[in-house]
Amino acid sequence: MASMLEFRTPGFNPYAVKYSPYYDSRLAVAASANYGIVGNGRLFCLGLGAAGVQLEKSFDTNDALYDLAWSEINENQLVVACGDGSIKLFDMGVNDFPVMNFHEHKREAFSVCWNPISKDNFISSSWDGTVKLWSPTRNASLTTLPIGCCTYSTAFSPSNPALISAVSADSQIRLFDLRTPVSAKYHLVSIIPVHAPLSGPVLPRLASTPGGPPGATYAGAVPAEILTHDWNKYNTNIVAAAGVDRVIRTFDVRNPTGGPRSLLAGHEYAVRRLAWSPHANDILVSASYDMTVRVWTDGSTMLPAMGPGGQQMLDNTVRSGTQLGLMNRHTEFATGVDWCLFGTGGWVASVGWDERVLLWDAHTLLRG
Repeated sequence: MASMLEFRTPGFNPYAVKYSPYYDSRLAVAASANYGIVGNGRLFCLGLGAAGVQLEKSFDTNDALYDLAWSEINENQLVVACGDGSIKLFDMGVNDFPVMNFHEHKREAFSVCWNPISKDNFISSSWDGTVKLWSPTRNASLTTLPIGCCTYSTAFSPSNPALISAVSADSQIRLFDLRTPVSAKYHLVSIIPVHAPLSGPVLPRLASTPGGPPGATYAGAVPAEILTHDWNKYNTNIVAAAGVDRVIRTFDVRNPTGGPRSLLAGHEYAVRRLAWSPHANDILVSASYDMTVRVWTDGSTMLPAMGPGGQQMLDNTVRSGTQLGLMNRHTEFATGVDWCLFGTGGWVASVGWDERVLLWDAHTLLRG
């Protein structure tokens, strides 16, 4: 690969990387000593310049760091999820210590996400089976959403500030709408069973090659933990999720029992992180324990699947996504990935347990 920049995090194994929503030359990495099993954490704030990737600021924590999110109201602030269950808000203009500490989770805090629409709150998820809504100006949480099992990832809808999603160890995507009364299942409005077999008069079918026979009926899969998910930035009814069973699936949240819209198979081990492109409606990138980062299309912009005789198949066809490229420069688990919001739309940052941050142009991977 021709275009690649590198930064090393000696003594710390990265878990997450996020580009700044304000600058194309700034990003941050959440990392942990001893692979996050025991020991300290460190937040790296990095800048891109003529000399490459340089450290602008770092903050040490008493416990491992598993995720981070940039503030949407202050370009110098960001929150991190810690192994002791706390959420810490750091300011790059303040040395050494967090400016706020939020500690209600009873187990490891594993995911954080800042509200991209209202910008005045953020959410966290934890292995204690809860999602919590926070204000950056209050130590106490605003709302607690019960999941009931280890919750690996939570996110806001990119178009609705009241819509929150979460994925967990029980193989489900849960959707919460804060506009509903709390008495109505604690704001829970929908559950998408990621691996469940489907029932109904017309079962989804797997897409076949053009002119080939109809695909087999989609019959679900063995339930497995869901480790990551993300909302499509253009079609805000579409969510992608992946985890231990190595397959990325996309779903339409308007039809929670309708099964996946597409299947993206190719990773050899669990998918640890995925992110939809902010520049194209069908492109996403994924990082896996197989030490690779892969770029995909979900197939939504391709020609409709065809059946015998060339007729168009029904809309319940499960598309087969296509891998567009593979980046295999990491030498340990690839644990984090993110797109740069600016520029030509191809720059990606990835991190892994090999103590490296790699910045590269995804356009160099795409097959012609």
